[in-house]
Parts: sequence; C-alpha cells; structure tokens
Amino acid sequence: MLSILSKIKCVTSNTTAQARVLSTLKKTPVSESNAATGSDYTTEAASEKKYLMTNSEAFVETMVAHGVDTTFGIVGSAFMDSLDLFPDAGIRFVSVQHEQNAAHMADGYARVTGKTGVCIAQNGPGITNFVTGIAAAYWAHSPVMCITPQAGTNTEGLGGFQETEQLPIFQPITKAQVHVSNGARMAELTGVAFDACQRENGPVQLNIPRDLFYGESETTIPSPNVVERSAGGEQSLAKAAKLIHNAKNPVILSGGGVVMSHYDGVEAVKELAEYLHAPVATTYLHNDAFPSDHNLWAGPLGYCGHKTAMHAIADADCVIVLGSRLGPFGTNPQYGIDYWPENAHLIQVDCDATKLGRVKAFKKSDVGIAGDASLAARAILSRLRDIDGEAASVSTKDERMAAFNKYRSDWEAEMDEMAVANQFAADAEEGRMVPRQVLRELEKAMPDDAMVSTDIGNSCSVSNGYLRFKKPRSYLAAMTFGNCGYAFPAAMGAKVACPDRPAVAYVGDGAWGMSLNEVLTCVRETIPTTAVVFNNRQWGAEKKNQVLWFGDRYVGVNLENPSFAEVARSMGAEGVTVDSIDQVGDALRTACEAQKEGKTTVIEVMTTRELGDPFRRDAMRLPQRHLKKYQGTNEDKESVTEQPIDLAGASK
Repeated sequence: MLSILSKIKCVTSNTTAQARVLSTLKKTPVSESNAATGSDYTTEAASEKKYLMTNSEAFVETMVAHGVDTTFGIVGSAFMDSLDLFPDAGIRFVSVQHEQNAAHMADGYARVTGKTGVCIAQNGPGITNFVTGIAAAYWAHSPVMCITPQAGTNTEGLGGFQETEQLPIFQPITKAQVHVSNGARMAELTGVAFDACQRENGPVQLNIPRDLFYGESETTIPSPNVVERSAGGEQSLAKAAKLIHNAKNPVILSGGGVVMSHYDGVEAVKELAEYLHAPVATTYLHNDAFPSDHNLWAGPLGYCGHKTAMHAIADADCVIVLGSRLGPFGTNPQYGIDYWPENAHLIQVDCDATKLGRVKAFKKSDVGIAGDASLAARAILSRLRDIDGEAASVSTKDERMAAFNKYRSDWEAEMDEMAVANQFAADAEEGRMVPRQVLRELEKAMPDDAMVSTDIGNSCSVSNGYLRFKKPRSYLAAMTFGNCGYAFPAAMGAKVACPDRPAVAYVGDGAWGMSLNEVLTCVRETIPTTAVVFNNRQWGAEKKNQVLWFGDRYVGVNLENPSFAEVARSMGAEGVTVDSIDQVGDALRTACEAQKEGKTTVIEVMTTRELGDPFRRDAMRLPQRHLKKYQGTNEDKESVTEQPIDLAGASK
C-alpha cells in the first residue's frame, strides 16, 4: 500500500480484498521454473517472488497493490477478461451513462481523497469519449488513471471495428503515457503508470491492446514506488525567509498545491499566517485552501472572488504564493480592480519547477521554490524563527488588521447590496428568485462537511463568492479547462469515495443537459448525490457577452426547459422545484439528509435572468465590421445596465 494512503480517512482500505487469493490462481499449474505456487499467493508476497498468472490477473493484482477499490466506466468486450476478476479482487466497477462522466467521477474521487481515480472503457469510441474529462483532470492536477484498451495487435492499422490511434489523442492532456507492448510486462507497466499518476499529480494514460489481456507469464506484482517530497532548495528557502522577515505587509496566497499536499498543507499555511499575522487569500476555485472561519481568511482571489482578497493583495509588499502556478484567470483584474502588486516581492512555491515565474515573471529579488507547498511553508517558518529579532510585520499588525477587517466588513455589506440590486426582476416575475439571494441561502444551509462541485456558467461562477469551507478537499470545480457538465459526475465520484459526507453539485440549466443522464447511475448504483440546478432559461455566461458587446442580439443562448424536478422523479430520484427564497435552505438541508437514506435529489431553483460579471472581459471587443451588409451589428459602447433586456421588469 502507498504510505500516503494511510492518511486518507474517507476511503476504507479493503485489506481483506488485497490479501485474497484469486480462485483462478489456485487452479493454475505452475511451471518447473522458480515461480511460487499459487496456493500461497498474496498481493504482498508477489512483490518479492514470481507467480504464474494470466495477463488479466497481473493487471488486476497490480491495481490492488496500488490501492484501487473503485473504477468508473462503461462495460466493453475489450477488457472483459479483466473485468470478470474485479469482484473477487474487491474492486467496484461503477457503470455510468457516458464515458466523459466516468472520467469526471474518477477526477472527483481523486480530488477528495488524494488517491488515484480510475476510469476504463471500450476501445475506440468509448475511449475518445474520455477526452474532455481527462483534459479537465489535467488542468486540475488530478491523479486520474485513464485505462484505454486498444484494438488488437493482430489487426492494428487495418481500420477494423472501433479502431483509432489512441496515444496521439491523449498526448497533450496527460502527464505520462504508458503503452503495454508485451503481455509479459503487464504488471510492470501497469505499476509504472500508477506510480506516474501519484508522482506527477495528474492524469496518466495506460494503453493496452485488447489481445494482451490474454496469455500468461511468471511475474511479480510491483508495489507502489513512493517518491519523497521536499521543501525545496536550501538557498531559495533561506532567501525567502529573509524577504518575509523584512516585509511589513506580507500576504499569503494559498493554492491547490496546499490542498493536494499529503503533509497537512492547510495547517502549515495557518501556522505561517498566524506567525506573520498575514491575511490569506485563496487562488481561483481553491476556496478550500484555507478555512473560512479563520480570522485571517480573505476569501478567493480572481474571477467572481472577494474584494477583501483583492485589496489585501494590492496592499502587500510581499506576496507568498504557496502551491499555485498563478494562472492568469485567477490574477486578472476583477470588479474593475487591477489588484496585482507589481512592485511587491514575490515568493512562489510549486512542485512543478516549470511553472515558477511563468505567468508572473520574476524580478531579480523574487524567489521561486520548487517544492511541496506544505513542507516549504514549514521550512520557511522554521527559518523565520531562527532569525534574530521579530518579523517586521509584527510591528504593523494592529494597523494592518484594522484595514483588513474593514475590507471584510465592507465586502460583506456590498454582497448584500448586490443581492437586492435587481430585486425588481423577481418582483415582476412570480415564482422567480434573485440568483445571489439563492446562493446566500445555500451558503447558510450548506453542511460544514459538504463536498461541493460547481459547473461552468454564470450562476455557478457567481457562486465562487459564496462558497466557504472549513476543511480541505471539499471544493471541486472544472478549473481553467472550463468544460460544462463537470459538476454532477465529479460530485458523484466524491460521494463514492467519501460516502459519509454530503455531496452537492451546482449546475446551470444549460450544463445540466450534459450530465442529467447520470441521475440514472445514482439510482442504479446507489450513489446519493444532490444537484442544485439553476433554471434561468439561458446559457448565461455566453449571453452575458451578447449583452455587453453585441447589442443584446441573442443567438443560441435562450432555452426552453422541461421541469427538471419532474424529469428526476421519472428517473427514480427525488425532484423538488423551489420558487420562493424561504424554501431554499430547507430544500438543501432535506436533500443532504436524504443522502443518508441513499436518495439522490435534484433541486430545481427557479431564478431570474440576472447575470453576473463576464468570464472573458480580457478577450472580448466591441464589433466593428467593414462590409456594408453587417454595418448594423457595429457597437460603440457596452451595455449600460449590464443586464439582459429580457430580464423581467427591465426598462427596454
């Protein structure tokens, strides 16, 4: 077993299954070589001596050795010989409705546990359906094993049934690719792939020609090869400590690397922050990287984040970035605030050295540290304590905290004002609620231990400002790949991994069309999950662009929906329509309680067409056409109201 797996408490290790003797091995005659007899077989014993086994047995046993207890996918003949062994190996196969969602489930499973999530499907079309989900996992740094059975070697290149070149497809969106070219190396190469998942903290492709599941060999089963992480280079750590010691207004930016660290990353950040009395902002869509009930919590930075975080960063003379590549989407101006402090010292810690100084170029005085975020934070703190004299930030603490607390109170008041700014729309359309008021009620009703996933879209993006977490591995988002249809299957994967924690997905009504089929999986596989579907009758994120820059000419953005609650009930799940703000909190609490009874609930919240800030203000321009036939589409200014003209009660 991986040593890090002992720290994952929400997934119970099936030691019985891992030690179980495969019934097929008991019946297999052993050759006259040095291979051990099948009667004394255990997975652990096979790490030291060879046993005769089939290639499928070698494949499955290597998964067992690497702690795999769950796989997600759709059944296929290409891997059926190994699938037949899953039950006796103690590996659950979750049968889904679409392979993309299987990849998202593996992603969600991985992100709440730190374990490797596994997805597998039929060669050809089943495998190509993985692409979007694996690309999302790549940019989320999720350790997902994408197992891709391939057309057989005896017909490769002939354009046979369900054949395509699978390795080139996944090359740009995986951290490593492993191809099994010889059945006798099945265990070895499967182990290499699983090791790469954990080492590289991202998706890996294991490509296996389907005929190589057959055959037999005398083989060992490789144990996990765990690579010890480090805090980073001594000189870099020392330089960082000196800069921080002299900083009068340090601010910490806590990222995904803090959550992903297996060394209690959030606690390490808390210790450093408390020593420095430094506010802590979280990076884009990593709201669980610092507890929201801590007095130094500043909230999320970036798109639809908190102005508290933006003002705190803007005031900093030293920004300590822990576990983040500083993606541009999380550091671009927001709410009209260009908050990044260009003259501040920058200390950036990331386990991937290629990301250091890549987005925010280093000045001569800046420091890049290639190391684990948690270990680096503790190493810096240790060095700070060894420096004579108190840190400069101690003497400025009272003044800084007074300003910081005012930022917090002002932002909370502004959020309350934003929630009623377009109340007229709800008043003008009976049975519709203001989206921000819904999000606030959901925030207040959300269980402390909930795992929340969010899709891509306007309502879900605005929710970034309302999602607050007290523990890590609680927030799952589509991250910068930004694909619709992510949230619900990711929440399902999280629920499979941590069945005692509530799993809640926020989904827009457009994106819901891409994943609502998995309600069938929830019911069939007993994966009780809650989906909150924002029914505002539009592709909101794209409509916002047409509002601001295209003269409110709506092309392809307005929707006509059925009752999603009724659809859910027809699938065997619970379905609730909420059209009054005083019902929102109770609906969520009831749905989370229903998960304890094995029930999946779709909460359809009926909201107005109010829209939040656009995704890509940095990339959009007012149209100026040249051809006479298109002159009527030219625009010289953005929308004054910034809201759709079909928002109920809006002045035309």
